[in-house]
Amino acid sequence: MAGRPVPIKDMKLLDVKLGQLPSWLASLNYTPRAMFEACRRGHNRFYSKYWDVKKCGISGPAILITAYVIFSYYTVYDHLKEERWRKYH
Repeated sequence: MAGRPVPIKDMKLLDVKLGQLPSWLASLNYTPRAMFEACRRGHNRFYSKYWDVKKCGISGPAILITAYVIFSYYTVYDHLKEERWRKYH
């Protein structure tokens, strides 16, 4: 017995078929408040999955440290790129 159909705006991204993707994207709320709430939900999911557990592993801190290293490299990349072409005599 099939359940009731779910409205497309209430579906998760992984449940949306490729043909439904444009209408699903059009049904999203793009206000600043909605973006803030989405970031908050993402932070809460990350925190509850990797930090707020009884048996915490290395994966949570490793993800944050990796993101920090990539961001730091991105911010100094222009300087490193110019440093590579200098010739020391």
